[in-house]
Amino acid sequence: MSEAALVQGNEACARGAIAAGCRFYGGYPITPSSEIAEHMVRMLPEVGGVFVQMEDEIASLASVIGASLAGSKAMTASSGPGFTLMQEHLGFAAMAEVPCVVVDVMRGGPSTGLPTSPSQGDVMQARWGTHGDHPAIVLAPSSVGEVFDLTVRAFNLAERFRTPVIVIYDEIIGHTRESVTLPESVEIVDRVRPNGDADTFWPKVAPPDGVPPLPAFGDGYRFHVTGLAHDERGFPTTDADLAGALLTRLHRKVEVHVDDIVVVEDFMMDDADVAIFAYGIVARSAREAVLRARDRGVKAGLIRPVTLWPFPHRQVAVAAKHLDTMIVAEMNLGQLIGEVERAAAGDAEIIGHLRADGEPITPTDLLAVLTSSEGGRS
Repeated sequence: MSEAALVQGNEACARGAIAAGCRFYGGYPITPSSEIAEHMVRMLPEVGGVFVQMEDEIASLASVIGASLAGSKAMTASSGPGFTLMQEHLGFAAMAEVPCVVVDVMRGGPSTGLPTSPSQGDVMQARWGTHGDHPAIVLAPSSVGEVFDLTVRAFNLAERFRTPVIVIYDEIIGHTRESVTLPESVEIVDRVRPNGDADTFWPKVAPPDGVPPLPAFGDGYRFHVTGLAHDERGFPTTDADLAGALLTRLHRKVEVHVDDIVVVEDFMMDDADVAIFAYGIVARSAREAVLRARDRGVKAGLIRPVTLWPFPHRQVAVAAKHLDTMIVAEMNLGQLIGEVERAAAGDAEIIGHLRADGEPITPTDLLAVLTSSEGGRS
C-alpha cells in the first residue's frame, strides 16, 4: 500500500508521466518548470526510457513528436516563452495526429516577464497559440496530487485521440510541496495500432470514432507524415473536399467525446446565489473564500473547470440559470471571462476579479468580492 510523501508539484508531474508509460522526454530548462526535467533525467533511465536535453524549445517538441512516431509515449515541459516557441510544432502534432503531452508551468508575462512569479496568462495561448482551426485538450490541476492524476490523464487522452494534450498550471503549484499518497498503479490507455495487411494500409482511414490506428516507424507499415492538408493515404492535397473532411474529422473526434473529456468540479452549488468560477491555484483560494462566506450567511459556491479546453460551456450555462452573480477569478487581465459570459448568455451577472502583477489571488481578496454589494469589474 502506498504511503504519504512530501512531493513537489513538478515532481508529481514527472512521477505521473512515468506511471502513464512515458519513456521519452525532450526538453530545455526554463523557470519554473525545470524540476520536471531534473526528475525525468533521473527517472527515465530506471525504466528504460530516454532523456534528451535539446538546444531549444522548438527542437524539444520536435524530438517528442519524433519519439512518439517511433512508438514511445513522449512529453516535454516549459513555461511562457518556451511554450510560445512550441506553438508551430503543436499545430503540426495536431494536424499529423501525433499523440504527445506538453506541460506549461505558467509564469508572469508577456515576454520574459516575471520568471519566478505565478500567472494564468497562457490559457488562451493553450487553446489558440498555434494558427488555424485545430482541436485542443487542456487540463488544469489545482493541487500536487491532481498534477499527478492529470498528467496520467493527459497521456491517456493523447493516446486515445491521437492529439497533443496540454497540462497547464502555475509556478505556485509547480513549487508547492504537499503530503500526498500517490497510487501504486494507474489506468493506462495505449494508442490503437493497425493489425491489417501492411501492403494495403492507408494511415488516415478512420474508424467510426474518428481516430485512425497509428503504427510505429519500423513496424512494417509505410506511411507519410505531413503538416499539410492530406488525404486518407497521408499524402498532401489541395482538394477542398478532402481538406475540409480532414479538418472536420480532427475536430469531431474530440467534440463527439466532449462529455468524456470535460471535467468540472462543483462545490456548495446546490443553493448558491453567487459563485466563483476559478481554476488552478485560484480555485484553492476560492474554495476557502466560499467557506468563509458561508460562515457569514452568503450562499456562495465554486465552479472549478478541471478541463479548460474544450471549454465547459454546458456546465457554465446550467449553473448560470440558478445564480444571480458569477465571479470569474483569474491571474490575468481577463482571458476566460469572455467564454464564461458567452456560456452564461445573460442568465447571471458576470463580474471579473483579475490580477496580473505576479501575486496570487487570496481567499481574503475573494471574500471581499463575495460579500460586497457592489458590482463591476475589479
